[in-house]
Amino acid sequence: MGLWLSRLVGLFGEKEARILVLGLDNAGKTTILYRLQVGEVVSTIPTIGFNVETVTYKNIKFQVWDLGGQTSIRPYWRCYYPNTQAIIYVVDSSDTERISVSAGEFHAILDEDELKDALILVYANKQDLPGALDDASVAEGLGLPKIKSRDWAIFKTSAIKGEGLFEGLDWLSSMLKTRRR
Repeated sequence: MGLWLSRLVGLFGEKEARILVLGLDNAGKTTILYRLQVGEVVSTIPTIGFNVETVTYKNIKFQVWDLGGQTSIRPYWRCYYPNTQAIIYVVDSSDTERISVSAGEFHAILDEDELKDALILVYANKQDLPGALDDASVAEGLGLPKIKSRDWAIFKTSAIKGEGLFEGLDWLSSMLKTRRR
């Protein structure tokens, strides 16, 4: 009876997922987190350490960890990797000078054994800024087309305007619902 009840709750209740929001400093990670949670732009400062919030979307309760992206903080990202179901990797599409740095950090994440089963959602953020790379250019810069061993998707976003964020969560929700815990 207990097993049947827990399966029933699993079918109709909320699923939970641990999500890490990663990317270089000034990519828009914190702005995205609070846009998803409260539905508006919140004034932010550079994240030293992390922010953690719960975002419920399409019957999935996302525990979202937004980790600081400064060079000195990135080595500590690995402390947060255990039990992570998905990575939201945020790229400042207007920061064309650092796309190769972002790609290096991105591939270091992909190489982590603790994240080998994590879904990868890439937000090509700041599409509202002049000179921003489109999603295809960001995908190429990160080497996404070469990734064949895991599920990933990229979406053009503007955290300030709220564009593309929920389309990315739709993909993530759909993918998480098809996976077993």
